[in-house]
Amino acid sequence: MQKMADFKNELRQSFDEETFVGLVLSTKRDKGNDLKSLSAKIVHIKKGLCLSCVYRYETNDITKNFDLDEAVGVIVGHLETDFRQAELKTTTADWLLMISKDGTMKLKQKKASQSETPNQSHDKNKKRLIPSDGNIYLRELGITDSDWKVKKTMQDKYKQLNKYIEIIESIVTSIDFPADYKVVDMGAGKGYLTFALYDYLSNTLKHQPQICGVELRKNLVDLSNTVAQKAGFDKLNFVQGSIQNFNQDGIDLLIALHACDTATDDAIYKGIQSQAKVIICAPCCHKQVRKAMDTSGDLALISQHGILQERQAELLTDGIRALLMEAHGYKTKVFEFIQTEHTPKNVLIVGIRDDAFESADEKLLVKIQSIKDTYGIRSHYLEDLLAIP
Repeated sequence: MQKMADFKNELRQSFDEETFVGLVLSTKRDKGNDLKSLSAKIVHIKKGLCLSCVYRYETNDITKNFDLDEAVGVIVGHLETDFRQAELKTTTADWLLMISKDGTMKLKQKKASQSETPNQSHDKNKKRLIPSDGNIYLRELGITDSDWKVKKTMQDKYKQLNKYIEIIESIVTSIDFPADYKVVDMGAGKGYLTFALYDYLSNTLKHQPQICGVELRKNLVDLSNTVAQKAGFDKLNFVQGSIQNFNQDGIDLLIALHACDTATDDAIYKGIQSQAKVIICAPCCHKQVRKAMDTSGDLALISQHGILQERQAELLTDGIRALLMEAHGYKTKVFEFIQTEHTPKNVLIVGIRDDAFESADEKLLVKIQSIKDTYGIRSHYLEDLLAIP
């Protein structure tokens, strides 16, 4: 443990003496862990200096900022539980900590590879996948002003849009879509994401998708179609209607962000029914399963607390959704997709269809039934839609 203590001291000293350049944690302890690596840099935000850590997962990255006082403990904690290697760069020396499977540690010192600390300004020159300059739909939707500058009140929305597109980018670029593939955004709302997605797919990736936004409120549909015309987005249109009643064959990419309660299930069902190559959902509200839960025995002791019952319902609703998608030919991942200061709803379910799928996985369906029995859940709405006995 002395090597760990030495590394810890070097890290703390690099903060105190302002010699810190960068840090990378790698070599997973558990190969099954979705967390691939962690990289860190010091940035200056309103609260002062902090260590900005980028957690790299299989399908997305998550950034978390820590006060320098707590950052050392956070890094050491990850080395004790998640990673076997740390590379610390300072302006005086580079340090490499290696931890073997039996716990043996080695700490190597090398000549500094960088003599100056990097720029600590936060987000100053960050490249956005959705540029603001000259982007007509961003202006028409009230995100930018007449000079194409993002309004102060819309900074979070703009960051959120770019984060959505960043996640979607990692998915769509790995899928072999047909030339004129069909994209449907269920519950499009004011169309922020729908426009950004069309912009990115058409203007950045140079794809030729046909995108349809489905929205129940006529005033928002009319507004969005007007904006689409002004922006020259000729293959983007919005239609009025509910997710449940929307019918379109041949959906290749289905998106439903914050479709309320069972509307998320309606969207997933439409995707499965259409054999969409990709289904992306951010669930919102979980009332149906919460009302259906009827726990007994020791589980009832947990459910007696409203907030814990609510969280149980969220976990079960989305967990069963992911399993049902698995049972019907989709490889699924469930992960956090945006920091909670932007939105409290931060879970994303992504399903990618297996082209070799032929019929429902009966063994998995039996396991789903067992889960339902454990929690006294009589039915799950998505299960009912899929007509599973």
